[in-house]
Amino acid sequence: MPRLGQVPRDQAHPFAQAIYTMLFGDRDPVEQPGTAAGTPGNWWTVFALVPDAFDHTTAGFQFYRSPDRKLSPKLRELGQIRAGFAVGSQFVFSQHSKACRDVGFTDEQVAAIPAWSVADCWSPVERAVLAYTDCLVLQHGRVPDALFEELQRHLSDEEILEFTYITATYGMHAIMSRALRLEFDDVPDPVVEVADPSGNKAGLDVMAVVDTDDSAGESADHDG
Repeated sequence: MPRLGQVPRDQAHPFAQAIYTMLFGDRDPVEQPGTAAGTPGNWWTVFALVPDAFDHTTAGFQFYRSPDRKLSPKLRELGQIRAGFAVGSQFVFSQHSKACRDVGFTDEQVAAIPAWSVADCWSPVERAVLAYTDCLVLQHGRVPDALFEELQRHLSDEEILEFTYITATYGMHAIMSRALRLEFDDVPDPVVEVADPSGNKAGLDVMAVVDTDDSAGESADHDG
């Protein structure tokens, strides 16, 4: 379950209710979750806790899909899918894997996203925007001059601003999805202590033993 409460249909503000109908039909998505795309749908029911946040974010979706955008849909989706993978959001990565295919990327290219830098299936501009995405998401905006100059060889200032805004926004969405455990990101943290074979968590400290053995060996050498 998400870490925050969810808003049922009868308590949602009018715009959220309209979106609920589009995604869930007549169902209450809190009592009967699930979208046609296979997601639980709780991104919407959690964001509905703050109506103007819900409205603002939904307007952002309309922004990046607007016909007024100068940035191509393919480059837009490339930034979004890589941002999802870089943050570690299963939800954002999975959703935009499908969106990437919708705009014309191949299965080979989608599969190459995790190790894009060693794949040869990208054009020069695609490689530039993937590298730029990593700078935005993983380096928090630290972009080498040489990379930015390469980006400017392919894209206009307007396209670069649109790409930066959309990709950074999706970095935020991926982070929020993980933090609040929304949709496919409702998973336990994999980094945990693992018990020894007997199930004992107070078991052998291997490194302490190694350190002791090394010390004993050094003492024997000195004695000899």
